[in-house]
Amino acid sequence: MKVIVLGSGVIGTTSAYFLAKAGHEVTVIERQPQAGMETSFANAGEVSPGCSAPWAGPGIPLKALKWLLQKHSPLVVRPGLDPHMWRWMGQMLMNCNQKSYERNKGRMLRLAQYSRACLVQLRADTGIAYDERSQGTLQVFRTQHQVDEAAGDIALLERYGVRHALLDQHGCEAAEPALARVRGRFVGGLQLPDDETGDCFKFTQALAALAQGLGVKFRYGVEIKRLSVDQEKITGVVTSKGELKADAYVLALGSYSPLLLREVGIGIPVYPVKGYSITLPVIDAQGAPQSTVLDETLKVAITRLGERIRVGGTAEITGYDLRLRDERRATLLHSVGELFPEGGDSAQVEFWCGLRPMTPDGTPVLGPARYRNLFLNTGHGTLGWTMCCGSARVVADLVSRRQPDISVEGLFMDRYGR
Repeated sequence: MKVIVLGSGVIGTTSAYFLAKAGHEVTVIERQPQAGMETSFANAGEVSPGCSAPWAGPGIPLKALKWLLQKHSPLVVRPGLDPHMWRWMGQMLMNCNQKSYERNKGRMLRLAQYSRACLVQLRADTGIAYDERSQGTLQVFRTQHQVDEAAGDIALLERYGVRHALLDQHGCEAAEPALARVRGRFVGGLQLPDDETGDCFKFTQALAALAQGLGVKFRYGVEIKRLSVDQEKITGVVTSKGELKADAYVLALGSYSPLLLREVGIGIPVYPVKGYSITLPVIDAQGAPQSTVLDETLKVAITRLGERIRVGGTAEITGYDLRLRDERRATLLHSVGELFPEGGDSAQVEFWCGLRPMTPDGTPVLGPARYRNLFLNTGHGTLGWTMCCGSARVVADLVSRRQPDISVEGLFMDRYGR
């Protein structure tokens, strides 16, 4: 079939690649001049199935209130008049219970583990390189209370067969030797040895080139105006360069997905949650992280990407505002300065932000929508890099009318009653 993919972030680009591998004639429409220029550009760098968990969980409302009072808060809410923001936050609160948390985490782990397997196979098949490392993730706990709270997540990891190890202070230092320089600032950690790291932007750019080699056409610098519909199907995409037509359409526009869908009568519970990152050059390799270290207190990920350190975090609910705020930069610098004070050059910081497309339950929205030739691949939140290959494989199978390799229970729009 002829398939049009809307968006060329990591989700859209992987979708295009796997659709082409399935034998389809694929065109990608992207408003930016290259692939991966928005939310995929400078994310935290984690490919972390082991950390796949919904933000909505038991106790989160109380924690959120405490976070809002902290100087270096992992959560910032800038309330506005947007009814979609309030509806999304209300739906998220409805998921802040143990039953919903376990159900949603199970769905996320299923997709994330499959996606990692797809990424490993893709790397073996193509030799794609993106500053990748396969040395796991270490979640660092600064207090004994955080260690105790991890028991529930550890039980779920055991249930779903995710390899893990609860480490004491010395175990953390063995996993990440640079932490020995800041002994006393943490009490233990949770190691997830099967997690990986890598530069999402480099991956997206390299995969776009591979997709072009398979015949995929990328239409860069083309703005999507609206979808044309005729009763039960999409008939075209109206763009700044005219109307484009195909047999099937895959929507992978991240946080901008609901804006386009509302115009054709589809309400999708995806809302932007802004995240920030800084990137520092490594100045002391022995004082830098070897893989990803998660600062549980500040909810910040510190990742080694080649000769750089990427520090990512903050959940800022502020609509589609892309302004860079200095206080977020200060929080990221504080976290890396506390745990890896000698690893990177804080005088040479690249500061960035992007909009994560979040769903209230943390699970992305994949598969068919109201129109029979429209397929969704969006709503991955902080886990787009983690889930990209698996999501793309699932959607490519669905477009091709094949049964996906994993269960798609709970991934379709029908979980919201639509």
